[in-house]
Amino acid sequence: MKAPETEALEIVQAHPSRRLPNALLRRLVQAVLAGEKARLRYLSLVLTDHATVRELNRTYLGHDYDTDVLSFPLSEEPGVVEGEIYVDLDTAAERHAEFGATFTQEACRYVVHGLLHLLGYDDATPEARAHMHRLEDRYLQAAGLL
Repeated sequence: MKAPETEALEIVQAHPSRRLPNALLRRLVQAVLAGEKARLRYLSLVLTDHATVRELNRTYLGHDYDTDVLSFPLSEEPGVVEGEIYVDLDTAAERHAEFGATFTQEACRYVVHGLLHLLGYDDATPEARAHMHRLEDRYLQAAGLL
């Protein structure tokens, strides 16, 4: 099976001091695309801080609070990823221990969560949240993170 293309993946390391390895992020995105049998048209993955994510949350969603990840779809074509994901690395740094995860594992969970949203998954009910969490675990494991 041919590996999913990642040329359309733009990784923006916008946090002033925290980073994740680009190669790991590419591997993670590939694992989700392969597992979901999805095609990547374009993805901007922005790793940033509390202030940026909160401002985006307030401006575009009307929510004036911190959140771990925001996804903005640019297309709703089934099986195609086209959009933007903003990951709050500060939240991952603050909360990873409470989940028994490393900083990298927690931040990568946010990446997978954002990708799943772009693929049409939601977490509006306890059942849907549990399903997304199981998928997150599957893809983190596929990328060698669990």
